[in-house]
Amino acid sequence: MNKICIFLRSLIANIWFYLAQAVAYVFVILVGIFSRKACVVLWDKFFHPIIWKTMLFLCGIKVEVKGKEYVKQGYIYASKHESAFETFAYTAIIPNSIFILKKELTYLPLFGWGQALYGMIAVDRSAGSKAMKGMLRDAKKRVAEGRNIIIFPEGTRCKHGEVKGYKSGVLFLAEGLDMQIVPAALNTGLHWGKGAFLKYPGTVTFEFMPPMKVSDFASKKEFMEELEKRIESKCAELW
Repeated sequence: MNKICIFLRSLIANIWFYLAQAVAYVFVILVGIFSRKACVVLWDKFFHPIIWKTMLFLCGIKVEVKGKEYVKQGYIYASKHESAFETFAYTAIIPNSIFILKKELTYLPLFGWGQALYGMIAVDRSAGSKAMKGMLRDAKKRVAEGRNIIIFPEGTRCKHGEVKGYKSGVLFLAEGLDMQIVPAALNTGLHWGKGAFLKYPGTVTFEFMPPMKVSDFASKKEFMEELEKRIESKCAELW
């Protein structure tokens, strides 16, 4: 596909993506003020499918999911984070899912307010141990509500093939909730890069791996090293 065609498709896709979201969040926020449950249903069952399927069509992107047998209720999903693509895709791939995100994002007009009403777990990174305790408290509430938790261990987006260091928040969450971690690798950055205008057609792959239990490892350090190894080695295969 030539560069002009990719540019035009990306232009249309970006306009659609942000405009459709803005309209959707207005309705979601109005509903969410009165009922968070209704807000979630409205987004998951109506707005998200329309926005997402249209976006994939406009970009010429297909989604392949491997390891579907590990997508079950009762796990924490530790995922690589390369772009905004996965934050949308996971709503379709992992039902009733929410993210651990930085608190600053919830301050953004429309988008941030919608995230907060939807039930995302916001973390104030400057608050230290207090933030961790708050994250765990909120996570327990969401799990009790039947939500699946997704956390990005590096805490930020990376280019495909880049590693920025895995943080201990995922370990703290696994121990506090007494839940196993399902590692998730992906290659979203190859088609929908971090903050990139151009969206490249092709197949985006998500791969889930067997769950990991902290107590199965000799030390917390060993667990974290193995988690990073599994995710990064699998990402390296997804080109």
